[in-house]
Amino acid sequence: MRFTFRPVDPVADAHVLHNWVSQEYARFWGMVGCTEQDVVNEYSGIAASGHHQAFLGLDGGLPAFLMERYLPEASPLADVYEVRPGDVGMHLLVAPPSGSPRPGFTTSVMQAVMAELFDDPATRRVVVEPDARNHKIHVLNQKVGFRPHGVVTLPAVDPAEDHKQGLLSFCTREDFLATLTPILAARAAVTGGETQ
Repeated sequence: MRFTFRPVDPVADAHVLHNWVSQEYARFWGMVGCTEQDVVNEYSGIAASGHHQAFLGLDGGLPAFLMERYLPEASPLADVYEVRPGDVGMHLLVAPPSGSPRPGFTTSVMQAVMAELFDDPATRRVVVEPDARNHKIHVLNQKVGFRPHGVVTLPAVDPAEDHKQGLLSFCTREDFLATLTPILAARAAVTGGETQ
């Protein structure tokens, strides 16, 4: 698998993103009841923010996942932990399978996302804050080197809730590289993080 990334086009990509974020499997994204226009508005706001970026991950040229990169110091996280230089926040949503599930696909996506983030030499640590109830993502995060720091209270993502309990976790470049096979780790070290 070889993944590529491109910036989200809020209008052109709204249909694809709406199909993902409005499904029950994406309930922790907080947009299950949203309209396509809500998606346009959300991703237009992200694109205009100056501190938050959204990317479509492509597998063979086809949309396969959504990755968001953001500056924790410009987010609600700044109120719940001491942001360090080089911290980069990340959100990930993998598209639902269009056919039979591919074993190892989601792990490969997560490795590609982490390699993309660490490709920037200024990135020292990736920060995530998934919903504390989202056990599937906690397992995936640990596979790529994230270490839980603790549960934090953040503004609600889901309109039906008044706050979010997120599991604040950190992953350094070294912790990520330690999770890769020796061949992938050596390639990532030589290429600045690219594992594919």
